[in-house]
Amino acid sequence: MGTLHLTLASASPRRRELLGRLGLVPDAVTPADIDETPLKGELPRAYALRMGREKALAVAAPGHVLAGDTVVAVGRRILPKTETESEARACLDLMSGRRHQVLTSVVLRAPDGSMRERLSETVVHFKRLSSEEIAAYLAGGEWQGKAGGYAIQGAAEGLIEWIRGSHSGVMGLPLHETRALLKAAGFAIG
Repeated sequence: MGTLHLTLASASPRRRELLGRLGLVPDAVTPADIDETPLKGELPRAYALRMGREKALAVAAPGHVLAGDTVVAVGRRILPKTETESEARACLDLMSGRRHQVLTSVVLRAPDGSMRERLSETVVHFKRLSSEEIAAYLAGGEWQGKAGGYAIQGAAEGLIEWIRGSHSGVMGLPLHETRALLKAAGFAIG
């Protein structure tokens, strides 16, 4: 088998960094430009998997395309990738003192168009957050563009009492699942 070509269908520096932890540097980074609006009545698991598949299909590239999507959900409710401080505040208020799910899909599209996919499911529990803690977190700006309004790899980690599942999955690329997909496709990973 010759050299395998890998395109990462994401602009996320975190996904690139996490992929590097597996010893891989993508040959190209081509963000997928798709409509990320959930369908009416779509449940979080189905939405995360659909987004990963659609991102993998949206990128025209030689070789393999690796895509993924991270969804934060409270029950059946899909939380937004927060664009405003008020959205982020509403998400943090909702998650304060309770657990939520982080669902991260990872999809590998092969050169023949076939796709392999995995879904990482992690439960995250925030401490009960005071209005001062929420205000301090929002002032740091880490919430911008983040699913559910927080980044676990930043200051929010100090507000989380526990997680059950994949820390890297909450960051945006579950390494266990990603490694399994890439190894099955023939990528050299130790």
